[in-house]
Amino acid sequence: MYDWIMDVLFWLAVVFLVGVYVSWRATRLDRLHVRVETARAALDAALVRRAAAALELAASRLLDPATSLVLATAAHEARTADAENREFAESDLSRALRVVFDQPDFESTLTAAGEAAKEVLAEVSTAAAKVAYARRFYNDAVAQTRIARRKPLIRVLPLAGRAPLPGFFEIDDDPPAI
Repeated sequence: MYDWIMDVLFWLAVVFLVGVYVSWRATRLDRLHVRVETARAALDAALVRRAAAALELAASRLLDPATSLVLATAAHEARTADAENREFAESDLSRALRVVFDQPDFESTLTAAGEAAKEVLAEVSTAAAKVAYARRFYNDAVAQTRIARRKPLIRVLPLAGRAPLPGFFEIDDDPPAI
């Protein structure tokens, strides 16, 4: 009789430890999904800020009218793009910003510009750098979540629930050289 009680206690302990481990894995996966959502919100905020800074630059009269129009159009497209076209619109804005700052006469425009113009340029530069960082953080969170969801235990037991598999956000986010 004593052996039977020990066997039952042993199996209860095993079931308890397996349950604790499964619960820990599910909690970790949930935390990773929350991290992805938080990183996505930060990325969206950085993208909106960069588009606003680009619109401010386009309206600042530092650029010629054609360049201002191209930059304002790219910034507007980036702000109003739907989910399917957002990556393309954001990449177009990155390229438009680089074209603006790579113009040969832009250096002379900067030297003639006042202090307010330099603040606008600093804001554009800061916003573009923050987009690059936010995208890296988001893509790192997505990669870790995808690795965790490929584990056999996560796939056998539906520990991810109904959460969709997060996707990477791939854009051309090289900041302009100011």
